[in-house]
Amino acid sequence: MENTVKITAADVNKLRKATGAGMMDCKKALVEANGDFDKAIEILRKKGQKVAAKRADRESTEGAAIAKVNDAKTAGVSIVLGCETDFVGKNENFVALAHDLADLALNYNSKEEFLVADFNGITVAEKLIEQTGVIGEKLDINAFEKIEAPYVGSYIHAGNKIATLVGLSANVEGADVVAKDVAMQAAAMSPIALNEEGVDAATIEKEIEIAKDQLRQEGKPEAMLDNIAKGKLKRFFKDNTLVNQAFIKDSKVSVADYVKTIGDVEITVFKRVALG
Repeated sequence: MENTVKITAADVNKLRKATGAGMMDCKKALVEANGDFDKAIEILRKKGQKVAAKRADRESTEGAAIAKVNDAKTAGVSIVLGCETDFVGKNENFVALAHDLADLALNYNSKEEFLVADFNGITVAEKLIEQTGVIGEKLDINAFEKIEAPYVGSYIHAGNKIATLVGLSANVEGADVVAKDVAMQAAAMSPIALNEEGVDAATIEKEIEIAKDQLRQEGKPEAMLDNIAKGKLKRFFKDNTLVNQAFIKDSKVSVADYVKTIGDVEITVFKRVALG
C-alpha cells in the first residue's frame, strides 16, 4: 500500500533539531516511519550505528579539547571529543556539542559514568553513535579528566587543541589569575608531572641511563658518572615538572615561586588533555 502520510517541512525541521541530521536524511526517515516521529529518530540512530560500525577501525585523532569549571570553582573537567578530520573538528556545531558534553561531564567522576549519563533522553554513548551517523565520521571521548581543589582554574588553547585544569590549595585573592597562568603554562610546556615525586621510577631510571651513556661517550670516568648524572636528573626535573619549570611569563622565577606571590598557596593537581 502506498504511503499517504504528508510529511511537512515543519516535521522535517523538528526532526532535524532533535537529531542534527541533514534535511534529506530527516525527510527519508519520516517517510520510512510513515510520519511516526519516534520511529524516525530510531531509523536515524540505526543509520548512525551502521556508520559507526563501518568506521570502528578509524582513528579519531582530531576534534576539540574542552575544559570546564563549576560555578564554585572547586571542581573541573576536561574532555577531548574526537573526530577523524580537522574540518569536522573546527565545525561550529561539533565544537558546540563538545561544550555541551563537557558541561554535562562536570557531574561525573569517570569516563565510564559519563558515557552512560543521560544527554537529552539518550546516553552520551548513544549520542556519539547518532552524531557519527549525522557527520559520517567516528566520534569518541578520547580523554576525560576530573579534578577537585579549593580553587580550580582552566585554560583552552586556541583552536581547542589543548585543555588544562589546575588546582590550588587555597581560594585567595588573585587565585583566578594565577590558576589561569599556570594552566597556560601546563598547556604550553607539557610537563610530565606536578613535581619530582610524581615522576615514575621507570622514567627516572631511563633518564639516568641516558645521562650516563652521554657521559661515557664524552670520556668521563665511571667513578664520576653517578654524581654528574644526578645533576642532569635535577635539570630534567626542572624542565619537565610543573612546579619546577621556569615560569613562561618571567623565566627568573619557578612556577611554584610565582604561585606563592598570592600567599601561602601551592599547586595541588593539574591535568592536560590534547588532540592526537
